Amino acid sequence: MNHAIWLLKTEPDTFSLHDLENAAEQTTGWDGVRNYQARNRLRDDMREGDRVLFYHSSCATPAIVGEALITRAGYPDPTQFLPEHPAYDDRSTRESPRWFQVDIRFIRHYPNPVTLKQLKQDPEFADMELIVRPRLSVQKVTDRQYQLIQTLCQPMDVPA
Repeated sequence: MNHAIWLLKTEPDTFSLHDLENAAEQTTGWDGVRNYQARNRLRDDMREGDRVLFYHSSCATPAIVGEALITRAGYPDPTQFLPEHPAYDDRSTRESPRWFQVDIRFIRHYPNPVTLKQLKQDPEFADMELIVRPRLSVQKVTDRQYQLIQTLCQPMDVPA
């Protein structure tokens, strides 16, 4: 079975890759998404075993900073039912939930984060959703884009 590759955007002052790494069992639910297209991808398309590129946005240097793995496919986001939670949705019911989440587990930090500036300057990424649909918080990544990112995130060889 081929696994998909996704990019999840987060603001590091809200939830960072370090937060995921420090979570119990380095795993957490990816909750609070309140965009219908992103919700549909969480609910319908993301599967256990899919790879996740972890992207820090709304910060000094927006960048893909590492990777995670989806450990549980889409299920109802429990925060939608909690009146005290900022992501509460009074129109959602347990019988008919509106919002979904997946569980993700930390894999690794990138030795060299891949910055948004790098991606925008490289014509190989001109069709990447991060460039053409930058506001969407759950994005698809092609195999080609993933392989290029793997090359960019590695430390440069230093001549001896």
